[in-house]
Amino acid sequence: MQQPSNPMFAALQRYRDQWQGEAATIIQFEAFLHTHANAFERSNTAAHFTGSCWLVNGDGAKVLLMNHRKLDKWLQPGGHADGDSDLARVALREAQEETGVSDLHVEGGIFDLDRHRIPARAHEPEHWHYDVRHVVRARGDDRFAINGESHALAWRSVVEVASDSSLDASLRRMAQKWLARDGAHV
Repeated sequence: MQQPSNPMFAALQRYRDQWQGEAATIIQFEAFLHTHANAFERSNTAAHFTGSCWLVNGDGAKVLLMNHRKLDKWLQPGGHADGDSDLARVALREAQEETGVSDLHVEGGIFDLDRHRIPARAHEPEHWHYDVRHVVRARGDDRFAINGESHALAWRSVVEVASDSSLDASLRRMAQKWLARDGAHV
């Protein structure tokens, strides 16, 4: 069982202070963290933590999305923690591996939380991802390279993502949060 002294509990408390309307989601994440010693391991076949990123360009006007090969939809870069409880580090690693963008930097604490079902495939049962998302900014060259995890990558206007009903609801939510945080309006 995870102890309340785990840094993740403090990060979730800071997130609660910033996003007070998300208490139910935060409670789910805290309960999962508190009751599963292997919460950061894929060996927990019912559920596990993942880290992903809201990868913005230098001025924050665009976000890099990937057309996920396995799920066949546009999503943010991210992946399994594989035992690493520092999910900001996981988000940065996944951003680098999945996009090839260099000179990336994590900004701030947790930006978004999303609990979602992953469908069963091959030898992997259906399970939950407790996805902890961080802002990652491309500080220099924003050229990307497609790898085997995606069909395509594309820089999209955050304003367009916020209102594009064809995209995943969590992408639209993050775009709206990003715009609200910067004082812009959707």
